[in-house]
Amino acid sequence: MRHTALMSTFASLYHRHRFPAEIISHCAWLYFRFALSARDVEEMLAMRGVVLTYETIREWCLKFGQTDANDLRCRSPRPGDNWHLDEIFLKINGRIHYLWRAVDQEWRRFGYSGPKQKR
Repeated sequence: MRHTALMSTFASLYHRHRFPAEIISHCAWLYFRFALSARDVEEMLAMRGVVLTYETIREWCLKFGQTDANDLRCRSPRPGDNWHLDEIFLKINGRIHYLWRAVDQEWRRFGYSGPKQKR
């Protein structure tokens, strides 16, 4: 396997830590991507056989989290320059309801007002 500049930067970021870089970055990714608590991440990793404390996860997130959070923010889809608004007034059971949705030029929905989904 070849070592690239990115791999050496990745490895040097987590140098002198007890756990592998993949576990550390996965913890920070879980914490920021899904807005989990450190205790939730601790439980998830314990179910996979990785034993560590929530304090360790909290420290990793403080130390490495900003880098991961910036990467997630850069990769998240953004609404495009052009967008469309569909709106309609409906009369249901004698009551008037106003519904709208906003979509960008690739028809990804980024705004919606309507009845809540029943689960």
